[in-house]
Amino acid sequence: MLSRERAVAAVRLVRQLAHRVRVARRGRVVHGAKALMAALLAWGAVSLWSPEERPYLAVATALLMGNASTVYRSVTQSAQNVAARVAGLVLALVTARLLGATTAAVAVIVVIAVLAGPRRSADDRVQVAAIAVIGLAASAADPMGSLVSSVLQTLVGAVVGILVNALVLPPLYLEESDSAVRSLAHAMGTLLHDMGVGLAQRRLSAASHGWLHRARRLEERLAHAQEQVQQADESLRWNTRCVAQARRGDTTSGEAFQALRGVSLQVRGIARTLVDNASDSHADHHLGQQFLDRYAETLQWAGAAVRAFVEPSASNGGAEMSPRERLRGAIEGALDWHETMTGLIVGGSLARPGAWHVYGSLMTDVERLLADLDRAHMYAKGVGDSAVR
Repeated sequence: MLSRERAVAAVRLVRQLAHRVRVARRGRVVHGAKALMAALLAWGAVSLWSPEERPYLAVATALLMGNASTVYRSVTQSAQNVAARVAGLVLALVTARLLGATTAAVAVIVVIAVLAGPRRSADDRVQVAAIAVIGLAASAADPMGSLVSSVLQTLVGAVVGILVNALVLPPLYLEESDSAVRSLAHAMGTLLHDMGVGLAQRRLSAASHGWLHRARRLEERLAHAQEQVQQADESLRWNTRCVAQARRGDTTSGEAFQALRGVSLQVRGIARTLVDNASDSHADHHLGQQFLDRYAETLQWAGAAVRAFVEPSASNGGAEMSPRERLRGAIEGALDWHETMTGLIVGGSLARPGAWHVYGSLMTDVERLLADLDRAHMYAKGVGDSAVR
């Protein structure tokens, strides 16, 4: 049975790697095609109104905006780019009129750009200064012509880049977001399961520090998943492919991530409490083995619930339980064990007098963990039911 599970896991890993290679290759082809299209369109657009001018600035801007990570970002970056260019060229024009193309003019430009208001970021101020210094010589020779031409080229390139990015396979990051959240849930569920198995095998002292280290490493996965979810949410803004993705509204990664972020706090709390108890020198503070045996089963139930929480919904109508039904069963099983243990502790069957605070901490963490999963599960069920109706 174990070898079969390993074989299935290996096949799944190979399929995931093959899918990532195909996606990466397809992504490079799409980026290349969009870059070529944006460059040609920007060059042609500028050539219509100024055939004698070389539209390098328009092409450069179109390349940047056409391959921005999201349509929303291409619009906001275009606005910032145009604003910075206008500010830099106006600064160059004014400085050239007053001081000419001299070293003093460069110094004034740098000082003014660096102190140009607290609302601008450091990158924006540096961009304004760089554009002003580059445009200083041109502004001194042909002040108004260089200003108008540069601004128009930037505008044309920005508009072309935005249109290409919005109309030609605009980027979406839903798969990346779902994958990051599923990976996070799998790591949490596996850790809970391993803690349960370790407690059942009487390895609290030997394995507890390793559990705490793994629980702390979950912060890295949380940060990565949060970045992916935020990028996925941003990629849906002003995206022409959103209509085609409307069917995925009942599997929102953001809601799942919020639930898992709360679960991670409880997982880390459980691991920390177990380490503290294993390291406590007071013998009467140590947890009873009967409690640990029952708590081990609760953790395994909780691990199964966390993993089932993000499994994709079943589309077949066979007799096999759907992920939602397995999640519901795992939660109910864990809640049953939780209720049983609470009754035994209250009755004095499991607790040692000096360890009441430890029992309370462990039971509270599991209760909150299951409550977070249960609320998120009910929300997802409500969204799915309303979508069906």
